[in-house]
Amino acid sequence: MVWGPDDFHPIGLVRAARRRADCSQRELAERAGLSPSTVGRIEAGSLAPSIGTLTRLLAVADLALVAIDPDGHVVRPMLDHRDDLRDGADRRYPAHLDTVLDPRPGEWWGDRYGLSRPPETFRRDRRRRDAQRARSVWEVRVAQQRHRPPPPTAREWQRRHPDLW
Repeated sequence: MVWGPDDFHPIGLVRAARRRADCSQRELAERAGLSPSTVGRIEAGSLAPSIGTLTRLLAVADLALVAIDPDGHVVRPMLDHRDDLRDGADRRYPAHLDTVLDPRPGEWWGDRYGLSRPPETFRRDRRRRDAQRARSVWEVRVAQQRHRPPPPTAREWQRRHPDLW
């Protein structure tokens, strides 16, 4: 089953949490550390709860807010390799790129120009990254993927696409 943005109903979630916790609006608000009027306004639909508020209300009934992919698997939050992983300007690396710690020869774009390698970098080439991710998924889940041929290695992919290098 695929869920869309129209399927998310915080009012119904708060009411379901209140029923599971078997408490009134006032009791739910007290346990969540909110004012009773806030819970009343959320259930009336005149206030859209923040993620933090919704999480606190659901926690009263031992419920959690999660993200689920189209296959029904829970999506876990993305964690950095280290909390202090930042570039030279003290910015986090982009979340959509795979961060590479201690890049080896050929893993950094500046290697082609003889530039010194940084302590960390990321892979910019989306198609190459996708090939590496597919290979990684295949290697990790060999038992589940036995019927499929292995995806190309990054080197094979480079050989097939010399125009991109």
